[in-house]
Amino acid sequence: MTIMEPRKHGDASDGTIGGRQSRFEGSMKVTGSATYALEYPAAGLAHAVLVQSTIPAGRVVKVDAVAALAAPGVLMVLTPDDDLGLVTATDWYGNRPEGKPYYPLPREVRFNGQAIAAVVAESREQAAEAAKLVSVTYEETPSIASLDDPNVGEGKVMDNLTAAWGDAEAALAAAPIMVEGEYRTPREYHVAMEPHGLTVKWDGDQLTVWEPSQWSHGMARTYCEWFGIPFENVQLISPFIGGGFGSKGGALAYGAVAAFAARKLDRPVKLAVTRAQNFTSYGGRAATRQTIKLGATQDGILQAIVHRGASETSTYADWPEQTGAATPILYKVENFSSQHRVVPVNTVTPGALRGPGKNPSAFGIESAMEELAYKIGMDPLEIRLQNYADHDYQSGKPWSTRRLREALIEGAEAFGWSRRSHAPRSMRDGRQLVGWGIGCGTFPVIRAPSEALIRILANGRVEVVSGAIDMGQGTYTILAQTAADIFGISIDQVDVRLGDSRLPGSAIAGGSMLAGSIMGAVHKAATAARDELIGLALNDANSPFRDTGANTLNFSDGRVTAPRGEGLSLTLAELMGRLKRAEIEIRRDTLPEGASAQDHHQAWTTLSKVQGPTMGDYSMHSWCAHFAEVRVDEDFGTVRVSRIVSAFDCGRLYNPRLVESQWRGGIIMGIGQALLEEGVVDMRNGRTVNSNMGDYLVPTNSDIPDIQVISVGVPDYNASALGGKGVGEVGIVGVAPAIANAVFHATGKRIRDLPITLDKLM
Repeated sequence: MTIMEPRKHGDASDGTIGGRQSRFEGSMKVTGSATYALEYPAAGLAHAVLVQSTIPAGRVVKVDAVAALAAPGVLMVLTPDDDLGLVTATDWYGNRPEGKPYYPLPREVRFNGQAIAAVVAESREQAAEAAKLVSVTYEETPSIASLDDPNVGEGKVMDNLTAAWGDAEAALAAAPIMVEGEYRTPREYHVAMEPHGLTVKWDGDQLTVWEPSQWSHGMARTYCEWFGIPFENVQLISPFIGGGFGSKGGALAYGAVAAFAARKLDRPVKLAVTRAQNFTSYGGRAATRQTIKLGATQDGILQAIVHRGASETSTYADWPEQTGAATPILYKVENFSSQHRVVPVNTVTPGALRGPGKNPSAFGIESAMEELAYKIGMDPLEIRLQNYADHDYQSGKPWSTRRLREALIEGAEAFGWSRRSHAPRSMRDGRQLVGWGIGCGTFPVIRAPSEALIRILANGRVEVVSGAIDMGQGTYTILAQTAADIFGISIDQVDVRLGDSRLPGSAIAGGSMLAGSIMGAVHKAATAARDELIGLALNDANSPFRDTGANTLNFSDGRVTAPRGEGLSLTLAELMGRLKRAEIEIRRDTLPEGASAQDHHQAWTTLSKVQGPTMGDYSMHSWCAHFAEVRVDEDFGTVRVSRIVSAFDCGRLYNPRLVESQWRGGIIMGIGQALLEEGVVDMRNGRTVNSNMGDYLVPTNSDIPDIQVISVGVPDYNASALGGKGVGEVGIVGVAPAIANAVFHATGKRIRDLPITLDKLM
């Protein structure tokens, strides 16, 4: 879908990289003209509704669908008795078991709320009513509800998440000062504004899927493998997404059910996942537990960190919420030991939720650093600066860029940290206790190849085409800015087409890797297209530039000119007309030269070509420092965040307005994590009790204070071709400990178990 809304912002410089251009698709979303996945019309549409298990573990013995099949409008009921003929697809990293069947409606029950049947009817209302008539007989087996279950095991150590250097235990024992704490975070959920779901349609062996997607090519690959059809036979369309936060990066079981039903019925099928089912159809952030021991000198120099963490996972797959992700790299320490376990419980397999791993890890280490500061009577800002890491002690590599010191100093200045009194309960405003706290955060630079196509059209417009997606972070906008920059034209002359698996390949929009990856591909393709146009203009017999003697051309202010001031000046449209060219089309990618067709397919559909933060000569990360002010009602114990100042090092900002929006969004989610969000599990049956937007609390406008964000970053050309580092994930990391530390400063009560609720303070 081409976005072609005109925008007026003065001159062309508004549209260049680094400009504060408003979101390209913003007016379409505000006016309702942006079409989301579940809004696509399809003739003859049928509707599917899921039936969920009501036990946490066991086996489906029998599904009685007689009454449901007799209900008005019902077309089909799918149960574990139906062999859908599907084959297990490749995992995220390109691994695939040979010929293993895939059962999206399995007989074995592994968690409460698991989809075990589906009803398809003429209308959604008919399907929902018929689903209530499905009767299921179970053979129940013992289960583990959560990490708080008294029968929960120790789990297993993840060797790949174990890190150690020096002799941490000995250094800890010898340290004059030692602090120890256990820090806990609950289950958290994505609760995106747009619930999950899809519309699917078959035309012979051609499958079209309209589904919100953070990775059009990767999800299309899953569908083609499930059904044993060529990749090019699947088209996954997702031009707009109403929030993902990590939950819409892969095809899920309900998608397989809907696609099978559509093929069986030979008509389109829509499956809209209910809000409650959004809590169990895929996994949120796993609950975590971690114990951190810090050893230090009397003047606050770290001597040792000993970290032991655990996160829940499902009984059928390992997904670690890495509690040790931030701990090894935030501070200088010569003796370190960290270990992480995964503990199986009867839940859906957890997944990536904004800032995975780094988020709970930062809560632990940043709370512990604050406790150390108070034990020795040191300012929390000073102890962080004093233990500043001059390089990555885990990998031994230098930082590519690391301006966390500048973030701390400039953030503190903007916040007014020097006016803070150190003692808890020493700052107040009437009956409100006032507290100030700090929390640092980080997120790794993850790099992936991408591909883009550029077209210069006869009318002087430029098209940017990619399978990349925009879930609100601004992909449409920054790609338009890149093309406008290269061709020296207004952003109004650029059209961007995204969100379709049949377009050029792209990295996943996750792990803050998309912008750096796709910007590099678009910049490369646009530069090549401009160079081809220059070559034609200097050599084509029809070109007025042929006889100027110029060896290049300038592109600026919407015109093409010779560099020596000969006076010849044409618009792109005029030049294309003189060249008698209908279009110039160039496709480029950022894979190594000579990459095979298989390399290309793997790059766009798996994470096998992704590079981590230390794959190279440097250690590359984004950094932030949050300063939070809270007000705690002395009589009632209620906590309000009244002010936040956050400083970030994310390299070059491609569009500061959009970046600041991403940062603020992460901070808002961090406020929710600190004070509101908690998945409550019924210990009797493993059911998520608050699987709705009334009881699972997320921040609203009334919960959000003034948020000031500051950039202290410099371009990092090791991290990406254009110097940017990730901005989307890092914003949430460190917010919760900043608030928890502020609550301690206000009240003198240390809360190590999120969220910070009234009962924990009273």
